[in-house]
Order: sequence, then C-alpha cells, then structure tokens
Amino acid sequence: QVQLVESGGGLVQAGGSLRLSCAASQGTFSNYAMGWFRQAPGKEREFVACLSRNSRPYSADSVKGRFTISRDNAKNTLYLQMNSLKAEDTAVYYCAARDTVTSRTIYVRGDEYEYWGQGTQVTISS
Repeated sequence: QVQLVESGGGLVQAGGSLRLSCAASQGTFSNYAMGWFRQAPGKEREFVACLSRNSRPYSADSVKGRFTISRDNAKNTLYLQMNSLKAEDTAVYYCAARDTVTSRTIYVRGDEYEYWGQGTQVTISS
C-alpha cells in the first residue's frame, strides 16, 4: 500500500505563494487518483483539488484560479501550487490516494480515498 508524506507548508503573508508536495512510497503511484484536502481549526475537512489517474484536474470553487494541482509520476510526487493566498486558506493540508482502475474518474469526497498523509500546516498572515 502507498505511504504519503506531505511537505512545503509554512507561514506566508496574504498574497504570497507556497508549493506543497506529497511524496508517495510503496505501491505504484501512477495507479492512484490523488487529492488534496484541508482542515482549518474548528472546521470539517474540505476538498481542495484532485487529479484522476490520467491527470484530469478538478478544484474546489474556493481555490479555482489560485491553486494548481499536478503530479509527476516519474518522481512519485503530487503537488499543489498555491498562489494569491488568503487568510482563509489557513489549514492543515492533507494529500490522499485512491487505487483505481479507471483513468478519468475524479474523486472529491474524503471517504472515497484509501490512504492519507499526516498533513502539513499552512498559515497565512493577513
């Protein structure tokens, strides 16, 4: 089974940028649909963005035009480029993976994913 480790979080000012990475080990990364979720203090976990196995992207309305999800199968890594960051983007960000045989299907619900990383903190100062 795949193991996921996020990195790249930190403290930035509003309007700044960060790039999160999610390194996958064990398992065949290209077989997985991938997603990013986040959870702010006192709030439920929410969907941010996802990629199908063949890299079809989909993002939440709240981040469209600001965040870009991508993957590098040769490096077994998922990315989330976050630009024009806002205070409301402050959260712990988690990557998730789902083993799937369908190449184009995207998954936006957390319960559709089988594997999760430990999370990385993103804090935006206003």
